[in-house]
Amino acid sequence: MFEISGPMVDSKVFICASAAELQKWMQHIEDRRYKSMAQPMSPSHCALSYLLPCDELWKREELKKYLLQAPIWQWEGSPIQHMGQPGYISMVQIINTQREGLQERLMVLFPQDVLLLSVDNNHLNMRYEGRLPRHSIKAVERSALPGRLEFELIGELVEPLQVSCICQEDYRNWMFQLQQPDRNSHVTVSHSAPPIMPKLQRSRKESQEPMIPAEQCHINGRS
Repeated sequence: MFEISGPMVDSKVFICASAAELQKWMQHIEDRRYKSMAQPMSPSHCALSYLLPCDELWKREELKKYLLQAPIWQWEGSPIQHMGQPGYISMVQIINTQREGLQERLMVLFPQDVLLLSVDNNHLNMRYEGRLPRHSIKAVERSALPGRLEFELIGELVEPLQVSCICQEDYRNWMFQLQQPDRNSHVTVSHSAPPIMPKLQRSRKESQEPMIPAEQCHINGRS
C-alpha cells in the first residue's frame, strides 16, 4: 500500500496485490519524478505558453480549466479545486503602495477569494502569490482616464493594492465584480443596489472633487 499526496491534490491511497507490484509502482513513480526534474519543459510542450496573454474569450475559458489541474509552485492551503470555479481571469499589473516596483500578476476571481499568481518570463510556470477574501476587500475607482485603467483594492486586513488593467473589458469586469456597498454609509436600504459599471471618463469638475476614503497574502507547490 502507498499514498500519493500533494498540496494541489487530495491524498489517494493505493493497495497493491503483492510486494513485487508495490516495488514496481514505487520505482516507476520515482523514475517519472526524476525525468520531470532533469528535463525542463520547453514552451512548445506547455499549454500555458499558448494561453497567455489571455486576450481572447477561448483563451480565458481554457485557462480557467488549466488552472484547476496545473502545478502551481509554492501553493498554500487547501487544493485549488476546493476554491470553486473561476469566474473571471486576466493579467494585471499591481503596485503595493507600501513597496516599490510594478508586478505583473495573473488575477483570478473565485466565489470567495481573489487569487494572485505570478508567471515566469517564458510562460511555463505559475507561482502562488497569495489570495484576498472577497468579503473583506473593495475595488475603488482611482483613475478612469483614457490609457489609465486603474483601481485600488482596499480592505481592513490587507495593504492597499493599485491594479492596472490592460483593456477596458478587464477594467469593467473587475470593477463590477469587486464593488461592494460602503460599510461606513449611514443610509439604510431594504435591498442592496447592484454594482454600478464604472464610467471611463469624468468631467473636469468631478475629477477635482475630493475622494471619500474607503476601507482595505503566502505561499506551497508542486514540481
